[in-house]
Amino acid sequence: MPDSDAVRDVAERYRRFAETEAPGRSALYKAWAAGVSGDQAMQRMLAEIPPTRRQPPLVFAVTRLLGAPEEDYPAWAAWTQQHARAVVEACASRSLQTNEPLRCAALLPALSALAGPIALLEIGASAGLCLYPDRYSYRYADGPALDPVDGPSPVVLDSALRGPAAAGIAETLALPEVVWRAGVDLTPLDAADPADRTFLAALVWPGETGRRQRVLAALDIAAADPPRLRRGDASEPGVVAQAAASAPADATLVITTPGVLPHIPRAGRARLRTEIDTLRATTGARWVSLTPAGMADQWHPPLDPGRWSGFVLALDGIPCAAVDPLGAFVEWRAGEPGAPG
Repeated sequence: MPDSDAVRDVAERYRRFAETEAPGRSALYKAWAAGVSGDQAMQRMLAEIPPTRRQPPLVFAVTRLLGAPEEDYPAWAAWTQQHARAVVEACASRSLQTNEPLRCAALLPALSALAGPIALLEIGASAGLCLYPDRYSYRYADGPALDPVDGPSPVVLDSALRGPAAAGIAETLALPEVVWRAGVDLTPLDAADPADRTFLAALVWPGETGRRQRVLAALDIAAADPPRLRRGDASEPGVVAQAAASAPADATLVITTPGVLPHIPRAGRARLRTEIDTLRATTGARWVSLTPAGMADQWHPPLDPGRWSGFVLALDGIPCAAVDPLGAFVEWRAGEPGAPG
């Protein structure tokens, strides 16, 4: 029987998701989360899932994967209660591995500023879909259209450049020359494995137009030229350094952390930051991150919450732009406090 603190955690987590995360992205997930926040029986059931495995997007994806109806809350809740044991076990064995190639549209402004060729190493790589920024086509609203050297890609990333510096940044955008790509993940996924492909497709929220097709097309690219994916905990000393050891010496090592830091406990983030800083000092590596602005331990000095919200694109720990968490826009902040000029 879960304790009362775990039950309260579920109620608060799902209330917050319904109010601040799901609106504008998925009406169905908003309704399901709001339902959970007021349903004590469902809260008790979900509290049996380990805390790191009970996030609403993961629970909802797992239930859909197992056959839950994509209907109103009462129908979903009834099915989930009937299959409670299977849901708890499946959630405990999975993790939230959002692998959104559109995030490359948010990474590109920073990648364009780096000397190539580059060796790309992603922390929290999932199936590695953010390791192919050179294989995707980009269409920035009121900005440039960019394609790989061999022509338009089956993966087209639609994004937008915002802010007073948008025009200047647009002129600098260019696809990187990636000569080596690798990733570290607790449970890396195989882009060619049918079960892993099905799971990643299930992580797409209902109502997100075009995202499932984009993910599947990116999986095809990754399956045709698989990255080097290493199973391991990147927050443990030596893991990232070992993964980086096989990168070609004549390429710029670029470590990326797109959206993964919130899923690493604070102490682990500190260890990872130390390892990245060591690699920067000893190998000349660069670090490109997409991180929530509200992570107070990440920014020194702290970002002004009145001017920075959502996610932040940073280069070597220095904030560069406010970005959509999944890459739908980039608002360059050059010249503002805390951003490079």
